[in-house]
Amino acid sequence: MKTDLLLIPMGARYRDMRDAAIAAEEAGFDGLWTWDHLRDPDRGARSRVPESWTVLAALAEVTRRMALGPLVLNVSSRHPGLLANMAAALQEVSGGRLLLGLGAGAHRRLPYAVEHEALGIPVEPDQVRAERVAEAAQVLRRLWSGDESTFTGSQYRLDRPSGFLRPDPPPPIIVGGFGPRMATIAGRHGDGFNTQAGHPRLEELAQTAREAHATAGRDPARFIVTVFGAFRESYLDPASRARAALERLGVERVILLLEPPYDLERVRGAARLLGPR
Repeated sequence: MKTDLLLIPMGARYRDMRDAAIAAEEAGFDGLWTWDHLRDPDRGARSRVPESWTVLAALAEVTRRMALGPLVLNVSSRHPGLLANMAAALQEVSGGRLLLGLGAGAHRRLPYAVEHEALGIPVEPDQVRAERVAEAAQVLRRLWSGDESTFTGSQYRLDRPSGFLRPDPPPPIIVGGFGPRMATIAGRHGDGFNTQAGHPRLEELAQTAREAHATAGRDPARFIVTVFGAFRESYLDPASRARAALERLGVERVILLLEPPYDLERVRGAARLLGPR
């Protein structure tokens, strides 16, 4: 099971994210992620949140080995046709290290919804947001494969597209979610599923996603299950019960969250448990 680091961007500055990324690669972390948000709901007008895709592109230039990804991109923020080109470009910049996390974004009951409402971007009902994720994954695959046929969905439309940048190889699409609907979408249209490491229904959700993957005619053995959790020794220590439990469920990557100001000594100290890479 791989061990990744997620740099929480709320209140961070790029130079600090850069230093943490370099320290993480030197320590032996396998992957690096960040959140896709535009503002910090806890700080209001004093908020500062670096934009995720810009940061990932820059970090791709200062790292060489780690996988890179957003956990997860809100599909309402970027048309999947634009995102297809963005992902193809980042895959080229990173030398094939992109893991493309997709998600439905915040519902109206969460404080993150404000960042879209303030910009006039509708926060749709759960069913609509889920449909957008499913269709976005289909649009991405079509454009990446060079499919020039017209696509008409309930949320997105392609009119005989041609000439779009194609990634080599196409990055895995990992769908984030917390319930069976998103797990099913992940299995049917994605290459992986992400949820909380401590989710009480983790085993059930992973099985739902894998079954949907098999039903779609794809190999469930190649399906990626990733989880996120707190940066703590129980998730770093290969001999811990927490890691053993995740490995028994076939979890491929555990993603540990780190808040700014990033403790670089703590990141470097993980090397003793991560081992050589």
